Amino acid sequence: MKNGIKEKKLGIFYKQSKSFLHFQEDPDGLFADLRVGKDFDRCPVNSKKEWAVLLSAIDRALHD
Repeated sequence: MKNGIKEKKLGIFYKQSKSFLHFQEDPDGLFADLRVGKDFDRCPVNSKKEWAVLLSAIDRALHD
């Protein structure tokens, strides 16, 4: 896959050998945890606007 991103399990993505992005659902909705540097940022993804924010963050993370 482009940029070395692989979905190893449903909704769990790795970049090279490190966890990069995963999704989880809790009572407050659906969230994505995106690796930014050494840490993960949690992003809500319950609306089109929230998805757009996540996609922009993924793009930045892939180009850093």
